[in-house]
Amino acid sequence: MRHFQDLVRIDTTDPPGNETRVVDYVKKVLEAEGIPVIVAAKDPARANLIARLKGNGSKRPLLIMGHSDTVQVDPSKWTFPPFSATRQGGYVYGRGTLDDKSDLLAAMMTMLTLKRSGVPLDRDVILVSEAGEEAATGPGIEYLVNERWKDIDAEICLAESGGVRRSNGKAMYAMIETTEKQPRGARLIAKGPSGHGSRPLRTNAIVHLARAVEKIAMWDPPMRLNDTTRYYFEKLATVSTLEEAARYRGLLDPQQAPAIREYLAEHDPVTYSMLHTSISPNIIQGGFQVNVIPSQAEATLDIRALPDENISAFYEMMRGVINDPAIELVPDTRNQRPGARPSRIDSDAYHALEGAYQKIYGVTTLPLMQTGATDMAFLRAKGVQCYGIGAMIDLEDGPKGFGAHSDQERILEEALYKHVQFFWEAVHSIAGSKN
Repeated sequence: MRHFQDLVRIDTTDPPGNETRVVDYVKKVLEAEGIPVIVAAKDPARANLIARLKGNGSKRPLLIMGHSDTVQVDPSKWTFPPFSATRQGGYVYGRGTLDDKSDLLAAMMTMLTLKRSGVPLDRDVILVSEAGEEAATGPGIEYLVNERWKDIDAEICLAESGGVRRSNGKAMYAMIETTEKQPRGARLIAKGPSGHGSRPLRTNAIVHLARAVEKIAMWDPPMRLNDTTRYYFEKLATVSTLEEAARYRGLLDPQQAPAIREYLAEHDPVTYSMLHTSISPNIIQGGFQVNVIPSQAEATLDIRALPDENISAFYEMMRGVINDPAIELVPDTRNQRPGARPSRIDSDAYHALEGAYQKIYGVTTLPLMQTGATDMAFLRAKGVQCYGIGAMIDLEDGPKGFGAHSDQERILEEALYKHVQFFWEAVHSIAGSKN
């Protein structure tokens, strides 16, 4: 708990990051136990840390990774100061408590425990404290993959994004992220003649843009399940209420599926996003004076593509849905992560994680397709089998404003301790010597 609070109290808001402050802390802790450390930095203020415990080399290394940066905060909206790591009512409050300093803490404590116990290892275990995950992959994962690959090359990686879901104080199920959607984007640009606002025009660029945004936002793109999502819904049905289970099973019925998708779009947007490539219009710009009809207006779309989506063909479908020659769809090629095959759900590593979740929490495990993005995409593209894990959170916390990236981010103290236990069990099972 002392280490965790110390890590949360280090302000690594990204931008600017300043993750070297975390590296300095973790380096001091590890080196005090005799664990060698490499500081790898493209930007001196945004360093990454790499530490390695040697195994006997009979199996390829295991990489355990946590990112040290956090998203921005608005301190005026926090009950407790966002970098105070305040303990209150069985919780620790602070930015990064869930995303992602709990994973970094669990990885660090596992390295300490491995070193102190002298457990023989079949694999090297590599710890990475990674910079820039939230807003700037350049000094973090891209630098590590492109310029320090020999230091982090591994067969298996454990990182963020899965975890245990609890409801009404009871752990319900665990999730292991095995694949993720790919961030894509586009701009809709509407053009038309400008004019005097007292003489409305049907060719008004804003009017055309508004119609296009509504069409694309209300569109139900084609549903397509992959191995991960199909198995996810099959297993989720076994731990859900009868009503929910019928809904998840009904997704495979062509007669029931449209109504179920509409229900999920209204009531469960996370699940709905898992069914297809999703589109969210998040920025609209147009006009500069109240009595001037603008000649151009623009909307920015956040598109999250299925791992195997043909994005060029998807853009063409979007143009067909909009069906307006006044609208130009311009793909956005910035901030893209590489595509890769999903990690295996029949591997020894996946089964080891299932076993660790069962041992620590007594729950079944579901494979997860993350609707957001993680830096595991860069590692999967290099052939690493990556699995997203995480601490226990209450399903009720997100809607109440206590989730990751919220203004009251928090973690259960019990969840932190259990996560350290789980991490140890998982790493020991995957990397520990079988002889």
